[in-house]
Amino acid sequence: MMPPQLTLRPAAPSDAEACQKLSAAIGWPHRREDWEFALALGQGFVVSSEEDVVGIGLWWGFGATHATLGTIIVAPDRQGQGIGKLLTEQLIAATEGRTLGLVATAQGEPLYGKYGFIAIDEVRQHQGDWPELGAPVLAANESMRPAAAADLPLLAQLDGEATGLPRASVLEALLARGHAILIERDGAPAGFGFLRRHGHGWLIGPVAAHDDAAACNLIAALLAARRGDFVRIDVPARTGLGAWLSERGLPLVASGVVMARGAAPVARGPAHRFALVNQAMG
Repeated sequence: MMPPQLTLRPAAPSDAEACQKLSAAIGWPHRREDWEFALALGQGFVVSSEEDVVGIGLWWGFGATHATLGTIIVAPDRQGQGIGKLLTEQLIAATEGRTLGLVATAQGEPLYGKYGFIAIDEVRQHQGDWPELGAPVLAANESMRPAAAADLPLLAQLDGEATGLPRASVLEALLARGHAILIERDGAPAGFGFLRRHGHGWLIGPVAAHDDAAACNLIAALLAARRGDFVRIDVPARTGLGAWLSERGLPLVASGVVMARGAAPVARGPAHRFALVNQAMG
């Protein structure tokens, strides 16, 4: 039941400023531009009290069968009133028939478990100011180059191999907001990585590559472009990149539980996911 004096309505791009204020109230570093990006690609609901947004929850669809839920936030002075539960139930209803994914905190995991979500992985957030770093060490048959709009079909193919999801529209939006690089072996694509402004500094992701060596070279090249700046990257625990990142100045600062409701998408390979777009979109 809706708490008194509150209204529920669809989220809109014009909510970006209010959402930024709401996320800042709980300590998130999201800028208005970060919310504009999220709202432009997704849909969902806001809960408001008169003119103030006191709750937000979004979802992003990938094809007709999959979606992710994220940015479920309730204002600190409104927590414990059932708003988070209401938003979660509205999002599940709006995505009925789709397999759902999300990243939960340890505190939120039991709540989502009640709605049929199960833990399938862990995502680890690494961040810091990158120290001096040498250039990536490429093999004789490897090369790197910037990705352009004409490469979007290739990026979408690699991303689909790594995630099992059709995310061309997300990659197109990312390319418009930041930049990407491709690594090639013998002239054939072996991976890509994106870098964009986000929060306090810069965010690397997504990164998809055929193997660890290609992924590390992509990440190193992107980091070298922002030497001395604050950088964040979210990596699936199963990649095993945590120690490599920490040794190079990006320590582990937080982790989340990757959960799914329904059959998770099947990655086809040979590319694998080494970094997320963000924790909301996967």
